[in-house]
Amino acid sequence: MNLEIWGYVGAIIMGMSLGLIGGGGSILTVPILVYLFSVDAVLATAYSLFIVGLTSLVGSVSHMNLGNVHWKTAIVFGLPSIVSVYLTRAFLVSAIPDPIFSFDQFVMGKSLGLLMLFAVIMLLASYSMIKKGKIKKEVSEEIKYNYPLILVEGAVVGVVTGLVGAGGGFLIIPALVILAKLPMKQAVGTSLIIIATKSLIGFTGDLKSNTSIDWQFLLVFSSIAVVGILAGSILSKKIPGEKLKPAFGWFVLVMGVYIIVKETLL
Repeated sequence: MNLEIWGYVGAIIMGMSLGLIGGGGSILTVPILVYLFSVDAVLATAYSLFIVGLTSLVGSVSHMNLGNVHWKTAIVFGLPSIVSVYLTRAFLVSAIPDPIFSFDQFVMGKSLGLLMLFAVIMLLASYSMIKKGKIKKEVSEEIKYNYPLILVEGAVVGVVTGLVGAGGGFLIIPALVILAKLPMKQAVGTSLIIIATKSLIGFTGDLKSNTSIDWQFLLVFSSIAVVGILAGSILSKKIPGEKLKPAFGWFVLVMGVYIIVKETLL
């Protein structure tokens, strides 16, 4: 089986993980594109925004039908994320020097720098998935917003998404539960809407910078990932996502360590 076939299998797994656990699945997209399709890391972060955005948008439909999207929270949290991810893709990424720095015979190129940042984000994501958190009791209560923290968190998530191309669900879901006091089901549904909107709008920042896009490949990969999230959404009714999250977290941890070792030592 050649690497490209494994890559498309990875697209299904990425989509299924998004459907099953709601956040963290998109962290697989860039490694799949870089190591199985040989896409440059900078371009891979752009592709990832489109793939993750489209997949999350499809995945959010079932949550909308079930009433699991809190629209006010999506707007309050999503607006600063949308603005920051667009500005990051349109201006910040293109402004990063290449190489970033060199020391003796070691050269930190732009692609390598983004991969290293991505690997660090993977390690943080794996920790958030592996650790056991307290399950929030599903109670009906008035949602109160900590606006300053939500705005700052939304902007930070937008910058992270813009730089590494990951949806940031592992950051958004805890923020919605803790800062916006959303029940977990609503946090997952609302997170998918936020991820879809900011990722797709962030991708338009790359179109502004005249990035060369292989649309045929991008649409094929995205379509396969969409099949994955639909399958994951069906399975999530039978398999609790919280039981799968720690195992997936360990997998993400191994992938993050692999990227760091491969790119710096091998």
